[in-house]
Amino acid sequence: SLSQTLYTYPENWRAFKALIAAQYSGAKVQVASSPPQFHFGQTNKTPDFLKKFPLGKVPAFQGDDGFCLFESNAIAHYLGSDALRGSSKEAAAQVLQWMSFADSEIVPPASAWVFPTLGIMQYNKQATELAKEEVRRLLELLNEYLKSRTFLVGERVSLADISVACALLWLYKQVVLEPAFRQPFPNTNRWFSTCINQPQFRAVLGEVRLCEKMAQFDAKKFSEMQPKKEGAPKKEKASKEAKPQPEKKEKKAMAAEEEEELDDCEAALASEPKSKDPFAHLPKSTFVLDEFKRKYSNEDTLKVALPHFWEHFDREGYSIWYGEYKYPEDLTLTFMSCNLIAGMFQRLEKLRKNAFGSVILFGENNNGSISGIWVFRGQDLAFTLSPDWQIDYESYTWRKLAVDSEECKTMVKEYFAWEGDFTHVGKPFCQGKIFK
Repeated sequence: SLSQTLYTYPENWRAFKALIAAQYSGAKVQVASSPPQFHFGQTNKTPDFLKKFPLGKVPAFQGDDGFCLFESNAIAHYLGSDALRGSSKEAAAQVLQWMSFADSEIVPPASAWVFPTLGIMQYNKQATELAKEEVRRLLELLNEYLKSRTFLVGERVSLADISVACALLWLYKQVVLEPAFRQPFPNTNRWFSTCINQPQFRAVLGEVRLCEKMAQFDAKKFSEMQPKKEGAPKKEKASKEAKPQPEKKEKKAMAAEEEEELDDCEAALASEPKSKDPFAHLPKSTFVLDEFKRKYSNEDTLKVALPHFWEHFDREGYSIWYGEYKYPEDLTLTFMSCNLIAGMFQRLEKLRKNAFGSVILFGENNNGSISGIWVFRGQDLAFTLSPDWQIDYESYTWRKLAVDSEECKTMVKEYFAWEGDFTHVGKPFCQGKIFK
């Protein structure tokens, strides 16, 4: 049978809503966000995809029974639990109110402010200042409302919190959380921080790093990204955006215009220009990682893949690391803990050709630990080389292993084979995931 699938591009905050809801309800969802399962800009334009999802937009969801849904709020509603949807008629209406608030009030000004800092929309001083004021007003409104409340509806997390927190995510990561700007909104900040640190949020978002300095318009990135956009000529749009906006233009019209911009912007976000290869400066290595991965995938680990690994391993060109998750007390249900590992792997997509990892969950519900062995190109901890790879690694302690030590030989063998004494762990093997 099919498994439930969510189609999206990586790091799509709209998809996060559905995935966080699924963490709370325990719904199992496969995420198709990279080739070959899903190639944004191609897969979503195929006749087969459009037959199921006529708008061709993502996130799009297909249940294991073939049931199809577009629109992220509907998907989050479907994947959530009754508790998330609101336990009484009044609570359910309030949840709906805050979900609508996120889309119609937060998203337009947030996009107008954040998108230029990501280089995917032309900067316009007046539009940005208006957006800043609007964001300030909304944070103040939330601050007042949350004065006497921990969550937006009732006493626990609901789809209201999930939607509003995800809508604010880019603001907090890119611009707003500059200490001076955020300072007047202690209740909003406390609530946001409470949300993103719930294990169910962390399993999807990883560790959210709040920005220390307000991001500015990146003109260079903007010009680089222009040819990346597909479809209709976008040059005119950029110049239209750059004209001063008339002072008294109705807010509604502006919001509608922002909405139109959004899809182009999201498409651009998804096809960010290829950043410089952080490993480009390293001399060519004799160790062909892909060849080892093929042996590991297709042949016996102990008889074939491991001997091949040690025979060809290049001590100068590669390093071996041990990583252990710092917060074992957060590991409640094993499937959630596994999602924590899967989420990390998904966010490291672009590291694949220069790394191999075996990460294992040990123990059982409410008594688990996560650790793994990683092989990286070069001698440095690879995560530090690109800001894109830094979301999760600080939740782990890292130690470089001495390649020829007995400890390293034993760990490589046990973690690659998923069997052995694992004496340093003291808990039984539960399940593992391979990053390859």
